[in-house]
Amino acid sequence: MRPRPGEVLHFSEDPTIRTFRPHVAATSSKTGEYVWAVGHDRAPDYWFPRQCPRAMAWVGPGTSPEDRARIIGDGSGTRVHAIEYGWLEAIRTVELYAYRLPAEPFRPAEAAFVATTEVTPLGPPERVGDLFELHAEAGIQLRVLPRLHEFWDAVVASTLEFSGIRLRNAIAR
Repeated sequence: MRPRPGEVLHFSEDPTIRTFRPHVAATSSKTGEYVWAVGHDRAPDYWFPRQCPRAMAWVGPGTSPEDRARIIGDGSGTRVHAIEYGWLEAIRTVELYAYRLPAEPFRPAEAAFVATTEVTPLGPPERVGDLFELHAEAGIQLRVLPRLHEFWDAVVASTLEFSGIRLRNAIAR
């Protein structure tokens, strides 16, 4: 589930949103009111239940061969997502929807896109479907770990590019 040209996506477990209104996101470093969306490259970051903690790493231009082999693995693609065992059932059963939004009112911000005006979806929300299948089709490893923090510590100390979402919901150290 990726945006088409001229679109960005907003993922939600709520299939009833008719208009996206700017608001202050509780987890954002930005203090303004925005509508948030993602583009093609960051859409996989949101192929999870909203509250699911996840640690993600991928090969970038500055990634060393050693870090790639150590964290992602040789011949194992260029990207890995990690979750905790306790989230498996939620990933299997969540009903996740993607809203296609016009890209025009959005501008880049952090790893996402933001708009400062109300945005109406281009159509009804689309059911995202099997999240495991999405990862497999995209060639993204999906690892299930007892705890995320050890993996996260290795990732942030590496030369890989990375993102962590809802890590506050992970099992405590």
